[in-house]
Amino acid sequence: MTRRLLSSGSPFEAAIGYSRAVVDGDWCFVSGTTGYDYATMTLPESAGRQARDALANVERALGEAGFGLRDVVRARYVVAQREDWAAVAPVLGEAFAAIRPAATMIVAGLMLPEMLVEIEVTAKRRPAP
Repeated sequence: MTRRLLSSGSPFEAAIGYSRAVVDGDWCFVSGTTGYDYATMTLPESAGRQARDALANVERALGEAGFGLRDVVRARYVVAQREDWAAVAPVLGEAFAAIRPAATMIVAGLMLPEMLVEIEVTAKRRPAP
């Protein structure tokens, strides 16, 4: 199997030297992803909306790699402020309630002050339903 590197076009990827996602065999590793609209480099103000947009960016990367949210086996969530978990949790629940990946939520500062949420996932390809 060939290793594939995928990019979202985010300027952060080139500046820092990473891929949005790496596919290696039946595995897909999606880097920490925020809710930026990478075409306009704008970010919503609320943590809940950032979580929703970050998940959309994650889902787009998974789709480009030939995976879907249903393939996610591990998720890591970073919220910049502890009080934001209450706005983020329902968004995550909508996306992952039936999938139930192993998950961790961390409270930590992110790269820029406007970044409130970052999501990283690992997926393993499963047979189509």
